[in-house]
Amino acid sequence: MLLIICCETRKLTKPTNSPGFSWERLEKNNSVLVIVDIQEGLFQMVHDWDPIVARHNMLAYASLATVFTDLPVVITSSAEYGPNGLIPQEIRDWYPAAPMIRRNGEVDAWDNADFRAAIKATNRTQIIIAGIVTDVCTAFLARSLRAEGYSVWAVIESSGTVTPSIRDIANAQMLRAGVNVVSLFAVFCDLMRDWRHVPGAAELYGWIDEWMPSYSYIARAHKNAKLNGTILPGQDGLPE
Repeated sequence: MLLIICCETRKLTKPTNSPGFSWERLEKNNSVLVIVDIQEGLFQMVHDWDPIVARHNMLAYASLATVFTDLPVVITSSAEYGPNGLIPQEIRDWYPAAPMIRRNGEVDAWDNADFRAAIKATNRTQIIIAGIVTDVCTAFLARSLRAEGYSVWAVIESSGTVTPSIRDIANAQMLRAGVNVVSLFAVFCDLMRDWRHVPGAAELYGWIDEWMPSYSYIARAHKNAKLNGTILPGQDGLPE
């Protein structure tokens, strides 16, 4: 029995050719950044992330087009002047000229004619989205966009909802619909593509330092070691 199980495991783990598989890469000139219902009132519903982490990740997401300036931005809110509240001032200040679609009833942003027109006006087919709440505002729109033939990237940590289990179910539903459910860093790296590009390292380390300290502190430590570092006794014997 053990031999059979081992053989079956080897079958499952052996790499196979998948001639039907293709990886669609994000293209700066074919993508649009969509900010969906990231609102100060709705933020109170976000309990699947620590609130400090959630706010940081949502603003980091929304700031992407401040460094990837080829990205058009479309912003939409739901019942903005009711309990859902305003889009945070930081986002409004970053993109004063971006289309701002204030929905007064439609739950799924795609059901709003002005929102559909704003997306179509970008003449782009790759849609990057995040919003509150994950299972409704993000997932409904993501699946509607897929049904219309768009490619969609939903950023995991920049959306939020009531519980982790609801988040996980919503992400699974989007995956089944063909949505790319990815991290913010994955989107960042795919848009950049190469540290030598423009924007690349020279233009993007400032954004990394503000929004991704876990990586920026590696860069800071490397810089300090190069400029001021001293090999301590015992370190010289360590492997490279």
